[in-house]
Amino acid sequence: MALVAGLISTRLVVSTANALTRQTISDQADVIAGQSGVPLRRMLDILQGQGILVVQRRSGGALVGNPTAVRAARAAGIERVDPDNPVHATVEIDGDALLVEARAGEGNTAFALVRTVAVAKGAGRALIGNIIFALGVGLLVATAAGIFLARRLSRPLRRTADVAASMSHGRRDLRAPVEGPAEVALVSTSVNELADALHRSESRQRDFLLSVSHELRTPLTAVKGFAESLADGVVTGTEVPEVGRIVLAEANRLDRLVSDLLDLARLGADDFRLDLTQVDLAALLAEAADVWQARCTAAGVRFTVELPPVPLGAHTDPRRLRQVIDGLAENALRMTPAGRPIVLSLSAVPGAAVIGVRDGGPGLAPEEYAMAFDRGALHSRYAHSRPVGIGIGLALVHGLVTRMGGTIQAGPAPEGGAAFTVTMPSSSSPPGAR
Repeated sequence: MALVAGLISTRLVVSTANALTRQTISDQADVIAGQSGVPLRRMLDILQGQGILVVQRRSGGALVGNPTAVRAARAAGIERVDPDNPVHATVEIDGDALLVEARAGEGNTAFALVRTVAVAKGAGRALIGNIIFALGVGLLVATAAGIFLARRLSRPLRRTADVAASMSHGRRDLRAPVEGPAEVALVSTSVNELADALHRSESRQRDFLLSVSHELRTPLTAVKGFAESLADGVVTGTEVPEVGRIVLAEANRLDRLVSDLLDLARLGADDFRLDLTQVDLAALLAEAADVWQARCTAAGVRFTVELPPVPLGAHTDPRRLRQVIDGLAENALRMTPAGRPIVLSLSAVPGAAVIGVRDGGPGLAPEEYAMAFDRGALHSRYAHSRPVGIGIGLALVHGLVTRMGGTIQAGPAPEGGAAFTVTMPSSSSPPGAR
């Protein structure tokens, strides 16, 4: 910046000096041309004493004066000068730039004032020298300031980069120092927040894997134990069918768990399949209600279904939507104690259908509804205080609803527990599941 400013300043000083010099000799030429009472020869002698070269064109057309000045005047066009056409020119002679101001005199005479451009003279050189000196000082100051600022900026940035590099190798206990200018401090703060977020995420993933391992181990232990009993001949006769049913139930449980894990993993992939068709939502909820009525009755939970009086349709995947309803109902049944209600509802709002699952369980704290669909979040919080799943059910439901173009929200229910509300775009065509 100092170098650019110095170069621009030099250019401006040179052009300004040249303009002032030209204006000066132009004014002098005008004064001489306008004087009729003072002998021209005397005034020209005075100008020559000031370092201005004078060329005279006599009535015969001959040019008299310094040879270099004569060449400059001739190049500028002194032969063509007249009272109505004065000459203002800059010509180059032998590598020197010369300013030429020519005016017409009395009769057929004329004269020209010739002066070297100001920067070629001693004063001009001194001015350029001063500018170069100031430029050098400015460069030194700018360099020193640049080095100081660069070190001040780079030191915290290097420390932040070291912390980020350590994070990439698995370290989560390091934090970048928040120092330096506001922008650099903001970078350090962001890296620290990222480290905290990674630590929380990895802790949640570890808890999730532990819970999944536990859920897998339970049915596997049962299957292994009964299989060993069968292999050793401990279980025989009429006990074999019952053992087979238990093994089958545990195998189905494992299959559902693995399927949910696979679905949750595939939700982020582009090839996740949805079989979209026209669905009668009321009929779909009625089918689900038959199943959950029986399960709730067996658990001593009051089950209620609220359906609209007219069919309500949506263009969606009926199998995945039923998976969403079953997941929410299973979560509600696990949380709801005997004697408390579970409500499955369907209603219409402008342009959308609303499916709700409400329960009379303990519910959630107000701040927990926003994190209800985070994988493993509620499991890690309530694993030791209430019945919980493995922490993927609500995350899977949220992913499925989002993939089908709907939205899902969690909040308190009038029945005292939690309410999960699924909103799906409704269709205007007559509903009918295929």
